[in-house]
Amino acid sequence: MSVVVLLGTRKGLFLLESDAARREWALEGPHLPGWSVFHAVVDPRDRTIHAATNSDVYGATVHRSADRGQSWTRAEELGLPEESGLTLEKTWHVEPGRDGEDGRLWLGCAPGALFRTDDGGETWQPVEAILGHPTRERWHPGAGGMCCHSIQLDPDEPERMYVGISAAGVFRTEDGGENWAPANQGTAADFLPEPFPDVGQCVHKLLLHPGRPGRLWQQNHCGVYRSDDRGESWERLEGNGLPSGFGFPLALDHRDADAAFVVPEVGAENRVTCDGRLGVYRTQDGGSSWELLTDGLPQRAWGAVMREGFSSDRLDPPGIYLGAQSGSLFVSADAGGSWLEAVAQLPPILSVEAAEWP
Repeated sequence: MSVVVLLGTRKGLFLLESDAARREWALEGPHLPGWSVFHAVVDPRDRTIHAATNSDVYGATVHRSADRGQSWTRAEELGLPEESGLTLEKTWHVEPGRDGEDGRLWLGCAPGALFRTDDGGETWQPVEAILGHPTRERWHPGAGGMCCHSIQLDPDEPERMYVGISAAGVFRTEDGGENWAPANQGTAADFLPEPFPDVGQCVHKLLLHPGRPGRLWQQNHCGVYRSDDRGESWERLEGNGLPSGFGFPLALDHRDADAAFVVPEVGAENRVTCDGRLGVYRTQDGGSSWELLTDGLPQRAWGAVMREGFSSDRLDPPGIYLGAQSGSLFVSADAGGSWLEAVAQLPPILSVEAAEWP
């Protein structure tokens, strides 16, 4: 078994491979040269690679490869219905369906759109209940556009899933996508006249813990949050070791529902890492306290990590993977205790996704 890390960059997709020790890495690529790869993922059901790809020339689309990047097929006629009055701007995130949902994948896009395919990515259909959501007039684009960037499937309830849209908030469906309810109670929108609206929050990243389906973690424009009731309510988790509540990426430890990792930034007006260093902060008590992890990370850095630039694997201990806009990927094989720079001088890294490869 090997670990493969998919690195989406502004100039193509790179693959890094290592054994279970995760100390020595081999680089492959670039694949899809010239495309901005906002996110790429290996479908664990059939090992197909799917990539959310964007080009100033060819527009927004999805590529897929069944032979580990040797050849690619581009989705055709991906767009929004004319009657919606919306135009597809960017593709942001691809999420494979569950075991038994053969051919199903989900695609998050801007402007605040969600697509579904049931034929392995050959054709995609917009989810009408998101496209025509009754609160859409109160959604507003953030700096990255109004992007649907987080898609989380409940492993125990096949009809339940969550999406995060910036700046609209978190939404949950209990019927497979036919209806969506806002799930933002307790999440602040400090930039609005009413700081706790039902929608309008600028969620930056949303993850569901695989071992505790009711537990969600969120990195928001206005803080780090945890929910233990499927998004019915949220608890803000800062002022207890974090230098800032602002940031974009988020990673989890699959073994421990109380553990999470964030990379804070100074703030919305100065989007660089805090205290002039690349610092990862970890909680192991559900967010009650946070510790700074720096062993092996640059001690002088004013960088940024994109919302998709953090990932973890399912080994024990889990590997944590951090991709910077500077083009470096940092790897921790011991759940954040120590780090090594696995590769440097790539194009700006937009996304990181780890997968186990047989």
